[in-house]
Amino acid sequence: MSENIHHKYLSVNPQDSLWGIAVNTVGTQEIAPGEAYPPSNHPQRYLFSEERGRILSEYQLIYISKGRGRFMSATIGRWVNISEGDMFMLFPGEWHSYRPDPRTGWKEYWIGFNGHFIEAQEENGFFTRDRAVMHVGIHSKMSELYENAIKAAAEQKASFQPLLGSLVMHMLGLGYFYARQEGFTEVEERIDRAKMIIMENLSTITPEEIASDLCMGYSNFRRIFKQYTGFSPAKYIIQMRINRILEALTNSHDPIKQIAFENGFDNYDYFFTVFRRITGTTPGEYRAVTQRGGVKP
Repeated sequence: MSENIHHKYLSVNPQDSLWGIAVNTVGTQEIAPGEAYPPSNHPQRYLFSEERGRILSEYQLIYISKGRGRFMSATIGRWVNISEGDMFMLFPGEWHSYRPDPRTGWKEYWIGFNGHFIEAQEENGFFTRDRAVMHVGIHSKMSELYENAIKAAAEQKASFQPLLGSLVMHMLGLGYFYARQEGFTEVEERIDRAKMIIMENLSTITPEEIASDLCMGYSNFRRIFKQYTGFSPAKYIIQMRINRILEALTNSHDPIKQIAFENGFDNYDYFFTVFRRITGTTPGEYRAVTQRGGVKP
């Protein structure tokens, strides 16, 4: 029989809810090959069968560190294979079902929670019901976060809920990061090469020239670059130019127009507008703040 650790029905007071995430349950269990699932000591509140599935009133983040199985939700509408290193999210009010493969069993960690933080993450598209399964890989850091949450739930010291909430935020951020890295393994080298081209030719390079150097069509290059960095190539180039200009304004007394021109801005009025939009201040004001005796524009 596998060893199971459940901490269910955790207390949440009104002050805890203001933190942004309040945890209802956390635990881990290892299901041996051929063992019934859910096991007999599974909490009644969360009990379900593979055939009937269940609907929860909370979010749950489940991490599989060993073994394999399958998962289905109402939104996905089909069985999805789950293997070690996968993480999947259960959403409140949505039917779902999952189980380990009887031939391998699995080790699972879970944590259940609610709060305006995760609601905002779902609303803003960081975690969505059609992409509930994420491959994050095997990382000791992820398992340690769950183990720390289990320990905090067992001890229930003063203000343990904000600690648990912070651990969930860390899990979400780390899972999102790892999943994105997995998705970009094949293009990472090209993106790194694009960044090198930009930095080596920052004052003159155009996005179209970068795509050509990489032997990629521009539309495909732009799409992949934005997915990976969060910026379009053009906006990334402008941001890097502004970063270099900020350094020059802080560490030199060269005229501001000269600095702008040397970093790819032929039109000073356009540069001034872009600089103010990105930094919230003017080039002259920035220089005055960051260096003593700065030269006025």
